[in-house]
This record gives sequence, C-alpha cells and structure tokens, in this order.
Amino acid sequence: MAYPTITTQPQGMAPPVNQRMWSSGTFGCFDDMGSCIIGALCPIVLACRVAGDLGESSCVPCCVPGSVIVMRTQMRTRYNIQGSIMDDCIMANFCGHCILCQMAREMDYVKRVGSQ
Repeated sequence: MAYPTITTQPQGMAPPVNQRMWSSGTFGCFDDMGSCIIGALCPIVLACRVAGDLGESSCVPCCVPGSVIVMRTQMRTRYNIQGSIMDDCIMANFCGHCILCQMAREMDYVKRVGSQ
C-alpha cells in the first residue's frame, strides 16, 4: 500500500490584521461603578446582562459551563479585539469578576460608538 508523498507543508493562518485593544482595561472597574458593584456583589446578574447584549439567551451564564470564556471569545471575535482563547480562559479563571465588568463596559462602548 503506497502512501502519498507530502511535497509542501500546511501553512499556519495569517494573524488577523487591524485588531483593536479592549476599550477599557481589565482592572478598570472604577471607570463604571455601576458595573463594578453588580459584578462584585452579584456577578450572575451582570453575566446575564452581557449575554443578552451579545444577542444570546440571558440563561446562558446559568446553563452553559464556561459561559464567560465563550462570551468573551465571541465578543473578541465579533468586535475584532486582540487576544486568544487561552487568554480568555486564563482571565476567566483568575479574574472572572473583573472581565465581566470589562465585557459590560465594552458592550456599553460598542453601543455608544455604534450609535454615532
């Protein structure tokens, strides 16, 4: 049985161009005290709001394991924000409340910029 000879190696995908940074930092919670308080005291409420803003069911944070990672990755992809799935995973596991607040601020930013 003969196996085909590989004459060229598959090439990696080119990195996306013109990706932007998040509109606010991970630890910029004090830029929006409302989200900061909700994220600190009742993060599930903030996660449900972010899910709804992303066009997902507000039940996603309650029913989908790892929903914050999924929503953050979806947000980065949709709005062309720099990062990787590994970054999202690490941030969700070690700074979950902070990135929820960051995601809420990002959705507010997108709504504000999109309406101009």
